[in-house]
Amino acid sequence: MATKAKAKPLDPNATYKQLVDKHRPARPMFKNTVRAFIVGGCICVIGQLVQMFFIRVAGFSQTDAANPTVAVMILLSVILTAFGVYDKFAQWAGAGSAVPVTGFANTMAAAAMEHRSEGWVTGVGGNMFKLAGPVIVYGVVSAFFVALVRYIIFHV
Repeated sequence: MATKAKAKPLDPNATYKQLVDKHRPARPMFKNTVRAFIVGGCICVIGQLVQMFFIRVAGFSQTDAANPTVAVMILLSVILTAFGVYDKFAQWAGAGSAVPVTGFANTMAAAAMEHRSEGWVTGVGGNMFKLAGPVIVYGVVSAFFVALVRYIIFHV
């Protein structure tokens, strides 16, 4: 006597996912990687040019020129974000525009601008650090543990 196996009902989520995957265009991974590399490198070259300006024209040492260079790069990023240029550029450039400090400044400025109608304190101040806050906290905590490990290795 043969027993009939019960037919499993089709999972609508799996069927939909297969349909979406079938019609989704393939990502141009190599092209995106090359573009991100070139854009990130160009941003760094601009930063290097700004630093060379501070060294040659303003008379800073290489170490002393680092802080104003970062400040200028952040200022440029915030200005371009305010005019809506950086977001369009970042959409095209991908990770190349997100990794340098300019991407971090863009993130903070965009969040602040998005909530400016709610006021300076609760809107701009309260929402500016929603994304940047965790980045800052994890960066500081990571730096602490790296310094602690370095201290243990070299001083104990």
